[in-house]
Amino acid sequence: MDNFVQKGDVLQLTAPATVAAGAGALIGGTIFGVAVNDYTSGDANCPFQITGVFDLAKVSTQAWTVGNIIFWDNSAKLATTVASGNVKIGVCVKAAANPTSTGNVRLNGTPGADFGSA
Repeated sequence: MDNFVQKGDVLQLTAPATVAAGAGALIGGTIFGVAVNDYTSGDANCPFQITGVFDLAKVSTQAWTVGNIIFWDNSAKLATTVASGNVKIGVCVKAAANPTSTGNVRLNGTPGADFGSA
């Protein structure tokens, strides 16, 4: 197959801001990924993991249950269960209590790719 480019689990993208390894970032308004390394805003060809299961920083006052749809609050740089004004990034795969600062999220690639729209 001559038109295959790559698997797509990790994309080489320009860092939208300074991002620490393991932190989430919203690129281009619709692509959410987890930084593989530390990046400075504007760095090019930075690998971001866009699928898989990650512990992500979350709104600490929220209690999550397995199956909750998870969104990214790009202003606060936190995962949340609040849809309004945020971008869908995946689903909760391990319950997280209130208060906890991280939550277990299965990223689904491009927002809405396999579980409908917000």
